[in-house]
This record gives sequence, structure tokens and C-alpha cells, in this order.
Amino acid sequence: MATQTLKLPVRGMTCGGCARTVEKKLASTPGVARVTVDLEGGNATVEYDSSAVQPENLANAVRQLGYEVPV
Repeated sequence: MATQTLKLPVRGMTCGGCARTVEKKLASTPGVARVTVDLEGGNATVEYDSSAVQPENLANAVRQLGYEVPV
């Protein structure tokens, strides 16, 4: 397992509920080991197995929720 860490910018989160939604979505993505969402900083830090999931997949998962991921 090749664990990588990605800091993903997330635009459009306005409350703790938004942050929890993003965190749950990313955490449920296969290959993701750990997620921390910083509402004030507007980003999500994701530890993931790079052999199981790619950064673009993570960005698209957040986009499916309606948030902007400028990557």
C-alpha cells in the first residue's frame, strides 16, 4: 500500500454540516484511510492508497456533492 497525503481545496462549504458531508463522502471512497476537513481553511486533507484511488477521483467525489474543487 502506497499511502499518499493530499490537501484538496474545497470551495462552497458554509457550515459544519457541509464539512461533515464532505468528510463522510471522502471517507467512504475505497482506498481512503483518513480524512480531515478544515471548514475555515476551505480544504480537506486525505490520506489514501494511491494504488486504489487517484486524486482526480477524490476531487470528483466532492464535486458530486455540489462543491467546487479548483484542481
